[in-house]
Amino acid sequence: MTQEKKPTWKDAIQLGVIGGVLVLFVSLVGMVQAFDGRYIISETLTLGQLLLFLPPLIVGYISATRTDAQHRVSGILFGSVSGLVTGAILAALLLLGSAINLRAMFINASPELMDILMFGQETLAVATAVLVIGGALLSVLGAVIRLSPPLIRSAILSGVSAVIIMGIMQELLKITFGGRDWYMPIDDFLYEQKGLSWMGVVVTFLLGVAISLWRARSASRPKKTVVKTRSRERQRYVQIGSFVLGAILLLILPQFLGPYPSEILNTVGIYVIMGIGLNIVVGYAGLLDLGYVAFFAIGAYVVGVLTTTGSLATVMWSWWLALPFAVLVSLLAGVILGIPVLKMRGDYLAIVTLGFGEIIRVVALSNWLKPYIGGAQGILQVPKPQIGDFVFKDPEQIFYLVAIGIGIVAFVAFRLRDARVGRAWKALREDEDVAEAMGINLVNTKLLAFATGAAFAGLSGAIFATKLGSIFPHSFNLIVSINVLSLIIVGGIGSIPGVLVGAFMLVGLPELLREFADYRMLMYGALLVVMMLVKPEGFIPEKTHKAELTDRGDVDFDSEIEPIAPAITEI
Repeated sequence: MTQEKKPTWKDAIQLGVIGGVLVLFVSLVGMVQAFDGRYIISETLTLGQLLLFLPPLIVGYISATRTDAQHRVSGILFGSVSGLVTGAILAALLLLGSAINLRAMFINASPELMDILMFGQETLAVATAVLVIGGALLSVLGAVIRLSPPLIRSAILSGVSAVIIMGIMQELLKITFGGRDWYMPIDDFLYEQKGLSWMGVVVTFLLGVAISLWRARSASRPKKTVVKTRSRERQRYVQIGSFVLGAILLLILPQFLGPYPSEILNTVGIYVIMGIGLNIVVGYAGLLDLGYVAFFAIGAYVVGVLTTTGSLATVMWSWWLALPFAVLVSLLAGVILGIPVLKMRGDYLAIVTLGFGEIIRVVALSNWLKPYIGGAQGILQVPKPQIGDFVFKDPEQIFYLVAIGIGIVAFVAFRLRDARVGRAWKALREDEDVAEAMGINLVNTKLLAFATGAAFAGLSGAIFATKLGSIFPHSFNLIVSINVLSLIIVGGIGSIPGVLVGAFMLVGLPELLREFADYRMLMYGALLVVMMLVKPEGFIPEKTHKAELTDRGDVDFDSEIEPIAPAITEI
């Protein structure tokens, strides 16, 4: 018999302490001050204040999740206690910071932070009461939202999320569309000088609610069995039409967005190409590679050496002519790395590949190869690709190169995943010994994974070199490998669509919101911890990987992984 869930005072206090620690953390690392200048609602709510409001809301919401239908009132009551504890901890920071100078230990415990915590109150006593009571009320609000019917809860959360997103995106929308005549009336209607107007808040909230209700209605419709009556010829026409429509959208997208968003998309796209390549190595074959940046650097340097017109000029080829050589050299480097690590797996493989990545960076910095690749000064004057009179020089034009690169590597990755070699990689990932017993050639399979991933990294490096027009060793630090691995984990290991989501979240969002740039590594760490605890399979997980991590027994593995022993003995 299942025991009913009933919250306790201990649970409430523990949640409150966790919320208090969280609110102290975001305050003392400087995030509240850094984000306080960006208004979400004009003259009412800043992003910094939102960071203070979220912890008590979250603890109240979590408190309600631990309550069943028979203890709703208790859930709200205990949620209010959690909020009181969270607010009391924040109030203690205000009292302590007002009494003594904390900046000797916490540099961000500044008078500006104390002013923010005062919330415009004239006396310290009133401000303290506001923090404590406000924390309790916010937790009650979070609990009430959680205990609301699912349809209402989803609508409220969607509406609030829409308001927050639109408030944060004000500056980006102005940069992107500020010069367009059609956008100015929209901006005047939705926004004040800083933040959403109250009319904009209402409209945005209602739009979010409407989208949520529409999605709920679509999901509630009974699914009908669709009989495939289309002929193959008609299906082909539909596929061709979809492809043409997608190509047209890609052609007009950079011209519609402008230079700054296009530059962000280019950076995201380069990481997507690398992510798809590393996804083959880590996600498909299960080979943990922490030196992936080495192949990215090799591709960039090969293009730089072969195309530069600066002081290190050699053959001065066009970018198109140098591109195949960059991919080929990166591929060979992947094979060279793979040979000595064939017998390694797990942590040992990660350490060796990490060392390889650092070797490439140190060699690029050394005086030994300085006459050829410039050393710390790098390679300058890398020309832009050109087709006839059309030059890929601006972010809007480079976007097309990146999009083509993503299309090529995604197509190859999808085809390899569904081919014999893809099934061999999956078997290798699950158990090397069993895979070898089934007739899989481990040497060829591993080397092919390393080579394919390295080739994709070389392609991204070649695009990166011409995008910047110069190459410096400091662009190829270990953090690049960590970023690529992180976006795979966040998006979903083994999932190509997950790579797109992870790249946008970890690379695109910090570029869109410049305030987050200083806290990028902090956000990475926090997001990875949360993902491992809440959704370890990633946002868009591969089907089999999701089943492994969630212990689901309703996945038809036979449809996901076909019998492979007879089919892969030639690999």
